[in-house]
Order: sequence, then structure tokens, then C-alpha cells
Amino acid sequence: MQHAYFFGYGSLVNRDTHTFAETHCATLRGWRRVWRHTMLRPVAFLTVVPDDQSEIDGLIAPVPGQDWAALDERERAYDRVPAAHQIRHALPHDPQIAVYTIPSGRHGTPTESHPALLSYIDVVVQGYLREFGEQGAIRFFDTTDGWDTPVLDDRADPVYPRHRRLTRDERGFVDDQLHTRGIRILHR
Repeated sequence: MQHAYFFGYGSLVNRDTHTFAETHCATLRGWRRVWRHTMLRPVAFLTVVPDDQSEIDGLIAPVPGQDWAALDERERAYDRVPAAHQIRHALPHDPQIAVYTIPSGRHGTPTESHPALLSYIDVVVQGYLREFGEQGAIRFFDTTDGWDTPVLDDRADPVYPRHRRLTRDERGFVDDQLHTRGIRILHR
């Protein structure tokens, strides 16, 4: 039996946030990462939106027993859509692969009342640093729209449930990227 796979482009790139085995680096064509808010969650998260000119890096992993229930629950604000025809990977076979996206009309621009969490950004960037190196993490920032999103500094008391402790170098990298891009940090 051939496994179905998912493509992760945010926190799922950080292997410490899940137990999915056999993750593989991959590239998704025709989609762009963007910060969005949905009424299903109090804070902004990453989603992908169609963009013919874009490519983003991420990970693919098999869904054990093709049981999507746990992953669908984790990604409950999103719809799961087929994307195998848009993903480059090094697997020797062509599995079914899905990507999670918040559909148009069900999300909006983040605000101070619905900011991105620094603890979430930390987790995502830590994953990109580990999987794709510093240049890949810079590419994550460059291929993500919506960096005018306010970011709540919750590092001292993380709100994101799968937060991870960053090394000093990882934290410095995140802070430098946010500063370089002029991202507005909100303090509690």
C-alpha cells in the first residue's frame, strides 16, 4: 500500500513539532506563503495562496495508514487540497500529496488584535534553518508575503502550543531577519 503524503510549509517543517517519519525536502510550485487571520483562530498563521510565479520550499511526509484525522485536526482552520502535480521531490515514486490552505473568503489580513506569534515564527524558522540552512531560511522570509503583519513577542511565555526553545544563534537569526524587514513587534 502506498502512503498519501502532505506538504508542510510552516511549523510542519520543524520535525520537532510532529512525529511523522520519513520527511523529505520538497518544493511546491504555483503557491505562495502568506500571513493570514481566520476567525477560527485568535492569531495569524501561515497559509498558501495560488500564485503561478511562485515556488516555496517545505517538507513532505507520509500520513501513517492514510489516516488524515489527526493532521486534519491540527490543521483545522485549513482545507486539504491535492497538490502532487505541483510538488518536486526526490522520492522514487509519485505519491498522492496534499497541501493545507485557508480558502479565499475565509481569511483576512492580520491586525494588532490578531497578530502573528513570535513563538510560531521561531518554530517555523528553526525548521527552515535545520532543513535548508541559512540561505533556505532567508528564502522562507523572501517567499512569504504579509510581513507587515504585527508580531506579538510571546517568547517569555509562549502562546503557540508547539513552541520550541531556540539556540542563541537561531534566536539571533530570527531577530535579525525581523529587524531587517522592519517588522513591527508588539510587546505584552
